[in-house]
Amino acid sequence: MSTTKKKTRFIAGCGMLTAAAIVLQYLEVPIPFIPSFIKLDFSDLPELLGAFAYGPVAGILIALVKNLIHLAVSQSGYIGELSNFLLGAVFAGVAGLVYQHNKTMKGALLGGVLGAVCMAAVSFPSNLFIVYPFYYNFMPKDVVLQAYQDIVPSMKSIEQSLLVFNVPFTFIKGLLCVVASMFIYKPLSPLLHGKDSD
Repeated sequence: MSTTKKKTRFIAGCGMLTAAAIVLQYLEVPIPFIPSFIKLDFSDLPELLGAFAYGPVAGILIALVKNLIHLAVSQSGYIGELSNFLLGAVFAGVAGLVYQHNKTMKGALLGGVLGAVCMAAVSFPSNLFIVYPFYYNFMPKDVVLQAYQDIVPSMKSIEQSLLVFNVPFTFIKGLLCVVASMFIYKPLSPLLHGKDSD
């Protein structure tokens, strides 16, 4: 395949995946037994698919463009988009890097799981130092903590709450994207790579 054709396919594929990520970012689902301000969406899935198809940089670019576009309707003073980009970039970057060195189903699974682990780990300082301090401008810290205590009364601090709720939630969210990618990447591969690709 010519270099021009590869570049065209890369741009078209990333554009399509970015559009899907933007749509999925609006489809937030509240989760029972978790504070109502924590919602589930699958907008990281297209970033993961992009990282598998075109490499880690593509996944990071999809995360970046998705959140830049979402700034227009931001309700978090752009803090939510910054955090979403950081987490998505870590997830797709790590997964894509691992898969780039082992382009097998096992490599994709390993990369996805490691990406989810890293994303969950980064979510702790991201929420503690970036997202929640912004929330405190509108919702006092003790009110945020109370939302967690309403579910598990033994929560003593925001740090403990993030470790018990947010970190596992982020990890599971990543795993769900990994599982979904295992089912849809192969059928999408001809569209992303072209029928004449390996």
